[in-house]
Amino acid sequence: MLDKLQKKKLQLDQHRPLSKALVKNLAHWFDVELTYASNAIEGNTLSRRETAIVFDKGITIGGKSLNEHLEVTSHKQALIFMRGLVDQKTITQNELLDLNRFILRTIQPDDAGRYRNVMVRISGSTTVLPNAKKVPTLMEDFFVWLKNSNDHPVEKAALAHYKLVTIHPFIDGNGRTARLLMNLLLLQAGYPIAIISPKHRLIYLSALERAQTGGSLESFMQLLYKAVDKSLDIYLKAISGEVVLEPVTHIPKNLLKIGEVAKKANETVPTIRFWTKEGLIQPANHTESGYFLYNEKVFPVIDKIREMQRKRLSIKEIKELIKKENS
Repeated sequence: MLDKLQKKKLQLDQHRPLSKALVKNLAHWFDVELTYASNAIEGNTLSRRETAIVFDKGITIGGKSLNEHLEVTSHKQALIFMRGLVDQKTITQNELLDLNRFILRTIQPDDAGRYRNVMVRISGSTTVLPNAKKVPTLMEDFFVWLKNSNDHPVEKAALAHYKLVTIHPFIDGNGRTARLLMNLLLLQAGYPIAIISPKHRLIYLSALERAQTGGSLESFMQLLYKAVDKSLDIYLKAISGEVVLEPVTHIPKNLLKIGEVAKKANETVPTIRFWTKEGLIQPANHTESGYFLYNEKVFPVIDKIREMQRKRLSIKEIKELIKKENS
């Protein structure tokens, strides 16, 4: 599997440097997906679409807890910090502590960025975690291993994930911190971010527990290798234009994305977005990441908006007239 990953990475390397627009779109897509998946594994109930809305717009979702929103915004800040470390060859203890600090600082500020000093248990697991007094020494050993490891970069990243969650150095946020560390190591080695799907949550946690209780580590490693493989495929297909970068499962053929509406209507994307925000035009649907989709009925409404703008009506007046016509 590692040979397969290496070959795909070489394919990806042949296309470097990628266009700035593609790099930006891929980074955003993976950041939202990782935030959704990593939080969902820990029990966050925000959907992919809801996570994207909070991530991109900071808008609150009705019926969801404040903590769930804070988990998204905190993870976003941790990702920004993590990406700032990509050009480094190593990561220090203080930088790892900072990753955890970003994750917890708005949720559990007293415990953020500090090694635990109490015994902890993993809910529903038989895994016995190290005594808190051993954590500083175990982390020193961990960083010695991290600095001197000559393992394949993907193997090293997966092992770092496993070793960190097995030490469980923090009161909370261990899983999210470990997944960020793993992805930092992957990015530093030129690989894309790897995402463990919430659909595989039980497989992931069971494989982890099996290894932590004396069983084989193979299932855990293979699961992470497959996640890297999937991400490499996304990159290669995005380069060739075979995939849409939004996290969309299906877009009906009769629906249009905002850029397509803007082009067909000879308007700018910000204008269409503004009219949508103001309620002048209504999207027919949305993607799972919260991007609006429109049908052909939007174009007569756009024509009416233009006509009323030529009469120098205000946005408020246009909105009221459209509302009357639709009532």
